[in-house]
Amino acid sequence: MKKTLDVADRRIVAALAEDGQAGAGELAERLGVTAPTVRTRMKSLIAQGLLRVAGLVDPFQVNGLTVALVGIKLKSHMQLDKKLSEIAELPNVNWAAVVTGRYDILVEIVITEDISGLYDFLDRDLSGVGGVASSESFVVMKARRKWIPLPRGARTWYAENNSTKSEE
Repeated sequence: MKKTLDVADRRIVAALAEDGQAGAGELAERLGVTAPTVRTRMKSLIAQGLLRVAGLVDPFQVNGLTVALVGIKLKSHMQLDKKLSEIAELPNVNWAAVVTGRYDILVEIVITEDISGLYDFLDRDLSGVGGVASSESFVVMKARRKWIPLPRGARTWYAENNSTKSEE
C-alpha cells in the first residue's frame, strides 16, 4: 500500500533532493522546523522504505562505467512479480520495471568491464533467471541529468579493482 507523504515530509524530501549532504540542523533552519522534527521524520521515512539517502554518480563523467537498458520479453506472464524481483536482484541492475509495450520488463544496468560486462549480464545473469523469451539491449551513449546509485555489482567491482594502499 502506497503511503501519501504529508507536506512536511515532501518538503524534507525535496530539500534532500537538492542537497543530500545537508544535516538535520541545516534542513530544519531552511524549512522552519526543529532539527529533532527533521531527524524523526527522516528516520520514519527510511524505516518505512520511502526514503533512502545515497551517494550518486554521473556515469558519463566517471571512467569505467557504461549504462545500458535491456528490454525483456518473458515466455509467460505467470509469476511476473517473481521474475521482476529476481531480475531486480541481479548484481548490475540499477532498476527494473514491468512496462507496457513490446517488452514485459525494462531494466537499467550499469556495467564496469566494457561491453563484455553486458555480454556477461545477458549470458550469465539474465539467463540464470530463466523464463526469458528474448531481450534487446540499448547501450546509452549520452544522457543529461543522469545521476545513479552504483548497483551492488559495480560497488563490488570498484572495491576489488580500485583499492589503494594506505599512503606512507
